[in-house]
Amino acid sequence: MAFYLAKRACGLAIVLMVMSFIVFLLQSVVPSDPARAIAGPYAPSTTIETVREELGLDDPIAVQYGQFLMQVSAGDLGKSVRTRQPVGDDLLRYLPATLELILVSTILAMGLAFSLTLLLLGGARSQVLRHVFIALGSTPIILLAVLLAYVFWFRLAWLPGSGRLQFRDFVGTTGFYVMDGLLAGRPDVSIDALAHLILPATALALPFAVAVVRSLAGALHDVMRQPYIRTARGKGLGEATVVLRHGLRNAASAPLAMTGLQIRLLFGNLLVVESVFGWPGLGLYMTQSFATADLPAILGVSLVFGAIYILVSIAVEIAQSLTDPRIEL
Repeated sequence: MAFYLAKRACGLAIVLMVMSFIVFLLQSVVPSDPARAIAGPYAPSTTIETVREELGLDDPIAVQYGQFLMQVSAGDLGKSVRTRQPVGDDLLRYLPATLELILVSTILAMGLAFSLTLLLLGGARSQVLRHVFIALGSTPIILLAVLLAYVFWFRLAWLPGSGRLQFRDFVGTTGFYVMDGLLAGRPDVSIDALAHLILPATALALPFAVAVVRSLAGALHDVMRQPYIRTARGKGLGEATVVLRHGLRNAASAPLAMTGLQIRLLFGNLLVVESVFGWPGLGLYMTQSFATADLPAILGVSLVFGAIYILVSIAVEIAQSLTDPRIEL
C-alpha cells in the first residue's frame, strides 16, 4: 500500500506539472493581453508596458514558466486579472461550495442508482425504466439543468434556483453551509442550504445515476445467477439480504469504476450547472475567468480539478481492491 501511494503521489506531481505547462502555454496562443486587462481598456501604452515588465510578460515562455513554478512551490498562484485578488484566496473562497455540491450530488446519485437497480431487477417495470434511462442519459446537461430550473423554480416556485443561502449575514466556519448550520445551532440555515442544493445537485446526479444503474444492473444480473446465490436463497435468506450481503460486493468492481468515471466527469458538468444556477463555486469562477481570459485563475482551478481527479482515481482503485481480492494495487 505504501509503495502504491508513493507511486501515485509521484504520478500526481507529474500530471499536475504537465497540466500546468499546457495551460500556461495558452497565454501565448489566446489573443488576450493580461497587462491590458489589469491596466484597464483606456490605459496609455506606457502604463501597459510597465505592467508587462512587472509581470514578466516580455520574457521567453520558458523563463516565465520557471518563475511560475517557483511561485507555485511557494504557494503563490498569482493574482486574478478579473477579481484582482490572489488566486489562492479565490480558490479557498469558492472551493467549499463546489465540494459541497459534488458531495451531495454523489450521495444523491448513488442512492438513486441503488434504488433504481432494485426496481430493474424486479423485472415488471424494466422496459419502462430502461426507456426513462435512455431519455435521461441522452439529455444534454445544460438542457436538463434549464428544465429543472424552469419547472421547479420559475413555474412552480417550489425550490430556489440561484445562490447558496438566503441568510446573507450568516458566516460559517467550514464553508459547508449544511454542516455549518448544524454546528451553529441554526437548523433553518441547514434546511435553506439543502433547498438551494437540490436543483443543481439533481442536475448533476441524474446522468451520474443513469450511468451507474446500467453498470450495476448488468453486473448484478450476472452475479445473481451464480450457484452461491441459489445456495443463499436456499438457506432462507431474504432477497434484500442476498443482494446486499452476497450480490452487491461481488458485482461492485464495474460499478465502482463507473462511479469514479462519473465523479471525474462532474468537473465538466460543474461549469454548466453552476453557471445555470448561479452557484458560487469553482465552476462558475472558471466560466467567468474564461470570459475575461483570466489565465492565472484558469490555471489555478485546473490544478485543483486535476488533483481531485487523481485522488478520486486512487480512491476508486483502493475500493475495488477491497471489494475484489483478485484486484491488486
